[in-house]
Amino acid sequence: TFSLKKIKCSLIMGKQTPHGDGNWQSSKSDSSGASGGDSSKESSRCSTPVLDADRSDRLRDKMRKRIESGDHWFSLEFFPPRTASGAVNLISRFDRMGSGGPLFIDITWHPAGDPGSDKETSSMMIASTAVNYCGLESILHLTCCNQSKEKITAYLNKAKHLGLKNIMALRGDPVGSEWEDEEGGFNYAIDLVKHIRSEFDDYFDICVAGYPTGHPEAETYEADILHLKEKVDAGADFVISQLFFRADTFLKFVNDCRAIGIKCPIVPGVFPVQGYQSLRQLAKLSKLEVPEEITRVIEPIKDNDAAIRNFGIHQAVEMCRLLLDSGIVPGLHFYTLNREVATMEVLRQLGLWNEDPRRPLPWAMSAHPKRKVEDVRPIFWASRPKSYIYRTQDWDDFPNGRWGNSSSPAFGELNDYYLFYLKSKSSKEALLQMWGEELMNEQSVYEIFTCYITAQSNPCGHKVLCLPWNDEPLAPETNLLKDELEKVNRRGVLTINSQPNINGKPSTDPIVGWGPPGGYVFQKAYLEFFTSSENVTALLKILKKYEPRVNYHIVNVNGRNWTNANDMQPNAVTWGIFPGREIVQPTVVDPVSFMYWKDEAFALWIEQWAKLYEDESPSRMIVKYIHDNYFLVNLVDNDFPLENCLWQVIDDMFELLSEAQELSMGTGEL
Repeated sequence: TFSLKKIKCSLIMGKQTPHGDGNWQSSKSDSSGASGGDSSKESSRCSTPVLDADRSDRLRDKMRKRIESGDHWFSLEFFPPRTASGAVNLISRFDRMGSGGPLFIDITWHPAGDPGSDKETSSMMIASTAVNYCGLESILHLTCCNQSKEKITAYLNKAKHLGLKNIMALRGDPVGSEWEDEEGGFNYAIDLVKHIRSEFDDYFDICVAGYPTGHPEAETYEADILHLKEKVDAGADFVISQLFFRADTFLKFVNDCRAIGIKCPIVPGVFPVQGYQSLRQLAKLSKLEVPEEITRVIEPIKDNDAAIRNFGIHQAVEMCRLLLDSGIVPGLHFYTLNREVATMEVLRQLGLWNEDPRRPLPWAMSAHPKRKVEDVRPIFWASRPKSYIYRTQDWDDFPNGRWGNSSSPAFGELNDYYLFYLKSKSSKEALLQMWGEELMNEQSVYEIFTCYITAQSNPCGHKVLCLPWNDEPLAPETNLLKDELEKVNRRGVLTINSQPNINGKPSTDPIVGWGPPGGYVFQKAYLEFFTSSENVTALLKILKKYEPRVNYHIVNVNGRNWTNANDMQPNAVTWGIFPGREIVQPTVVDPVSFMYWKDEAFALWIEQWAKLYEDESPSRMIVKYIHDNYFLVNLVDNDFPLENCLWQVIDDMFELLSEAQELSMGTGEL
C-alpha cells in the first residue's frame, strides 16, 4: 500500500460514457437459550448515499434516522449459491435489487459450504462482494455450530478486514437431529453476542433473531421472549424476526417484547410464497404451521408456479400493509430465496421500491469503511467499476481533494480474469451468439460493436447485449450520442467509453443528473476507442489543428504512445456545483492511470473474446490481430460550452485518409 493523497482520479459507473458509455458505453435458526445528520430516505439508502450524507453512519444509526422520520424501509436476505456461475448471477441480482434502495441485505451462513473461506461461493466472500463491489450495506450471518471460540474470532477478524461491519449472531441449526456442544465453543446466540462485544467492543452492529411464535425448542413463548431480552441486553442492536404468516402474530410479538423492556428495533421477516415445495421446505425448517387459509388456496394450484407466486404476492402485500399501517413496524425484511420477481413486485405495490435515477456521484460508491473519503476516480473504468475497486483494494488512502498529482499510482495487477465478480454474466454459448460463432474479418468485429450501440440484432439474429468492456446494456446517457457512435463504429472506430458535453443541466436531470437536488452538473465531451494504426497516423496529423482544445492519449499494447496532456496533471471531465458546498469534480482523465488501464483494456480482447475460439482458428486470429495492432485512444474536448468537436475530428481523420488513398491511386496510374 502507499499514500494516495497524490492521486486524483475519477470514474463513472455503468456506461460507455463515464457515465455510461457512449458506448459502453435462509431462514434464521437460533436457539438462544431454550434451556438455560439527515433523516431523509436518500441519506440512509445504503445503495445510493448522497454527497451531503454522513458517510460514517452505522446501520443502527441509519435505522434510527428512518424510524425518527417515519420513513419505512426494506431489506433483503440471500443465501450463498453452490456454484461459481451461481455466484456471478447472484452478484448481478445484487446490482438489480440494490437499485430499489434496500437499507441493507444479509447473507446466510451455511456450515456445510465452507462459509468463512475465500471461495467465491462462501458466505464471507458473497458478503464482502456485496459491500465492496456492489455498495450494499450488508449483514453477515455467523453461527456457533461446530465452531470453536478461536475460529469464530478469526472469522470476525476477517470480516472486519474485508469491510464488513454488521453481524447476525445465531446459534445455528444442528448438523444432526440434536444439538451437540462444541468443546471450547458457544451453545447459544447470547454467548456469541457477548464474545463479539468482548473482543471487538462496539465495532460491529449486531443483529439477533426473534421468534413471533416462540423458538421451537423454547420451554414456552414467554421464556423465549425473556431469552431475546437477554441477547439484547448483552449487546444486540436490533432484531429480525423469523417468518410468520399473519400480521397479528407479529404485532402481538412486538407488543409483548416492549412490555418486558426490549426497546431496540424489531423488524418483521416476510416470506412471499413463491412455490409449493419451497413453502413446505421453509415451514419444515422453521417448524412452523402453515395457516389453513393459505393451504386451502395453494393445494389446488400446487403444480402451477405462476398462480402460487401471484397468490404469494397478494398475500404478502396485504400482510405488509397491515404491518406498516400499525404504526409499530418501521421496515420489512424479505426472505428472497435468491429470487427477485415476487419480492420486487411486493415492494412496488407497497410503494417501497424506489429506483432514483439521480446518482450521488457519477459512479457507484463502495460501502467499505475505508473508501468513505473516495470522491474521485479515473473515467477509464467507467464500465468496469468492480475491476477498479479490485485493483485499488489495498490502497491505504483515496484522493479527497479537487486536484492531485498522479506520479506514483500503484494499481494492483489484474491477473485473474476469472474472479467471479469480474466475469461476464453471460455463458460462453451466449457470448458466441452475440459476438459471432465465426468471424470473417475485422469488419465482422466492427459489426458487433455497431449492433451493441444500435441495439439491433447481429447478422445471426442475436441481440448484442454486452461487450468485453461493458457487461451491461447501454446507459440512457449513451442515447444522446447514439447516431454518431453508430457512424464511427461502422468505420472501425470501436468505442468503449464516451460521454456527451453537458453545460449546467440540473442535478435532478433523469439522464445525466447526479448529486443533491438544487445543483448543476457539467461534463466535457469524452471519447475512448480502439482503432487501426493507419487511422492513428491520420489522426495524429488532424489533432494538431485542434490543440489545445482537444487533449489526447494514444497507446498500443506495447506501450508506444503519444499525448499532448501534462504527464502529471489530471483533467477533470465531470463536475457539479451544489448549494452550500465546494465544486465537486469526481471524474478525471489521468495520464498515468491510463497506462494501467490500457493493460486491462487490451487484455480483455484476449481473455474475454479471443479465448471463446479454438487456438489458431481464423476467428481467434482476427481478434488477436486487433489486440496486437490497434491503438487505444482517448479524446477530451475541453470547450464544453461549445458543440462537441470530437465527431468532426473523426470525420477529418477519415477525410485525410480518403485523400491519401486517392493520391496514392492517382500516383499509381501515372
